[in-house]
Amino acid sequence: MTVTVVVGGFYGDEGKGKIVAFLSLKDSHSLAVRGGVGPNAGHTVNFGDQVLKLRMLPSAVVNKSTKLLIGPGVLVNPDITLNEATKYDALNRLVVDKRCAIIEKKHIESDKSGFLASKVGSTGSGTGPANSDRIMRIAKLAKDIDILQNYIDDVPDIVNSTIDSGNDVLVEGTQGTFLSLYFGNYPFVTSKDVTASAICSDIGLGPKKVDDVIVIFKAFVTRVGEGPFTGELSPEETENRGWAEIGTVTGRTRRAAPFDITLAKKAIMLNSASSIAITKLDVLYPSARGVTKYEELDSPSKSFIENIEKELKINVSLIGTGPEVYETIDRRVK
Repeated sequence: MTVTVVVGGFYGDEGKGKIVAFLSLKDSHSLAVRGGVGPNAGHTVNFGDQVLKLRMLPSAVVNKSTKLLIGPGVLVNPDITLNEATKYDALNRLVVDKRCAIIEKKHIESDKSGFLASKVGSTGSGTGPANSDRIMRIAKLAKDIDILQNYIDDVPDIVNSTIDSGNDVLVEGTQGTFLSLYFGNYPFVTSKDVTASAICSDIGLGPKKVDDVIVIFKAFVTRVGEGPFTGELSPEETENRGWAEIGTVTGRTRRAAPFDITLAKKAIMLNSASSIAITKLDVLYPSARGVTKYEELDSPSKSFIENIEKELKINVSLIGTGPEVYETIDRRVK
């Protein structure tokens, strides 16, 4: 039995969807559970000829044998949730906790105007205003929403009974460590904590039951929205390096900077990481594209990984070498 928690180490956009999808296919977990904020997440999974863009469902949706749960700490947009589950043939595997708070139209409208939109750079998905209503104890809950009735259950009960039965569970966080309400550059943050301990709390999972915490870093740093950003490159330099990206949820251009060792060290500390993953190595080193065995990487690619391990004093257990799920080097100890 293994319980694995996956979280982002920078400002989101690290490739959590790809890594979670890879782990689900490789390890065949009984359950995959989403923690985090809500549909302000945008996890992209390239699987075969499909490009899945997921805002509510766990990225383990690609494994047809894995049950997909949304923990009580997550804000749910019912329409987005059911549309994704329908599109990706997952309605029969979907479970939404009865205590999830609901994002309503008024929350989305509020999120797209005023301070959150103009100063913070919110995604406009309604999560901040919905979490505010939740704190004020006036939010609607999933158990009271008619169209969710066929999918309602007690997620913490399911998660813990699955673990107690000796089955594997995969937990997926959202955003990144430095978008945390507590640990990010306030007020340029999301509406709650998104470190590993908070993600576990979101799904009703106590810390003694966690075996692995994998913190994901991209080979360079990106962020969407406002706020301080150490080492930020100009748009021209970002384009020249081939690092230009567009946000999955917002459609906005991501700001970019080189890999930040200092920030990574703090993320490892805050999340009690047991190992880390590095994605998009192929963007820095095109020769790494599609490589699935570490020994087949060229010297510059290996040097980049080995320097990170030396500086951060932690193993790089997974390496993304392309957008497709299986373009991944798995260095985990079996």
